[in-house]
Amino acid sequence: MASISALGIGSGMDLNGLLDQLAAAERQKLQPITQQKQAQQAKISAYGRLESALSTFQDAAAKLNKTDTFQGVSSAVAGSSVNAAASSTAPIGSYQVNVIDRAEAYSVATAGVASQTDNLGGGTLSFTLGSGETLAVDIDPAQSSLQNIRDAINTANGGVQASIVNDGSGTPYRLVLSSPETGTDAAISNINFGALGADLALDAATEQQAQNAMLNVNGITITSQSNRVEGAIQGVTLDLQAEGSSTVSITRDNELTQKAVTDFVDKYNNLQSLIGNLTRFGGESGNNGQLLGDSTLRNVQQSMRSIIGEGVDTGNARMLRDVGIDLELDGKLTLDETKFKEMIANNMSDVSTFFAGTSAGGGLSGKIDLSITQLLQSDGPIKNTTKGLQDSIGRLDDRFVRMEESIGKTIDRYRTQFSQLDSMIANMNSTSNYITQQFDMLNAQLGRK
Repeated sequence: MASISALGIGSGMDLNGLLDQLAAAERQKLQPITQQKQAQQAKISAYGRLESALSTFQDAAAKLNKTDTFQGVSSAVAGSSVNAAASSTAPIGSYQVNVIDRAEAYSVATAGVASQTDNLGGGTLSFTLGSGETLAVDIDPAQSSLQNIRDAINTANGGVQASIVNDGSGTPYRLVLSSPETGTDAAISNINFGALGADLALDAATEQQAQNAMLNVNGITITSQSNRVEGAIQGVTLDLQAEGSSTVSITRDNELTQKAVTDFVDKYNNLQSLIGNLTRFGGESGNNGQLLGDSTLRNVQQSMRSIIGEGVDTGNARMLRDVGIDLELDGKLTLDETKFKEMIANNMSDVSTFFAGTSAGGGLSGKIDLSITQLLQSDGPIKNTTKGLQDSIGRLDDRFVRMEESIGKTIDRYRTQFSQLDSMIANMNSTSNYITQQFDMLNAQLGRK
């Protein structure tokens, strides 16, 4: 008899459906492996969030390890003659600034020519710079248009800038020569056009002499090559806007310190909230945190709480509460703004020493930075634990593959057995039909039908 090519044809039974049910039952063996892998992946993801929260808190603490954070100043200007920007080194005080002259750059234009593209003839242009050096620019007769001359001067990049203006006259195109910087050090003199002089005569009426800035600060006269003046007031940059008087006031800016400390408190509390969520006990619902009972996370939490709780060993302020920060029972921090503002207004040096210490890497911020660096380093506890989880996932993947292969072999065996059963039942049905036919024929011969 021919072999059965599709299960159930010979027997009339739903052997394919039964085989599918058996396959689904066998694949249930993969579910524990999948669940274990998902649990490990969830832990790796949780550690990733923990690393991110630690890094963010470390960054917030690092800002408090910089003395500039506690030396913020702000500047205000009464008057329109100057703009002022103060750095942390600027002394507190009020300064009278009188701008006598603004710095000017040298500039002069030539007489006009009818075309900016017609060649004017070759030659050598020469200029004496404020430094005493001479700039020489050779002009090729074949490329001696006003545009060519402009480009040649600018390409030389030697302290002279050239441009072309159109004054709208019958001979409108003028070559304008100017210094790239203000002040007498950048002045241009002894301009000589050589053989081109007949066409490029200077227009003396357009000449603007180079000039240094002059200002008076609290009675002291100061000169400057540019209109940006540094050093006239320690730590302050003045931009001269116009002639006239202004008052520059430098005051203490405590908002920089307050913002940095507020950010420190917020980022620490965010870290604690994340740790609380990762170690959450779900009770009867079973909605536990991904790292409930995890020893590595517990060590991280204890390390952070220990540093925060211990404070520092030197200075007038030793503990967080001394600078207006309270450590609550739930492990989070609360900023007492009234006390903190009083501290930074009257005892800023104590606040600075507490957070930043007296040397690089000192103070509470330095301790936090060192601890988190050790926790996050490549051979630290978090990376080692994460690597262990990744190795575990690798082993689970191998188990999954082996289990799938085993299930595949089992299903193949079932399929072979079902095929044999189908064939056997088909043969039995065929034999049964043959015997029935023979009995029917015999009955017919005996006249029983």
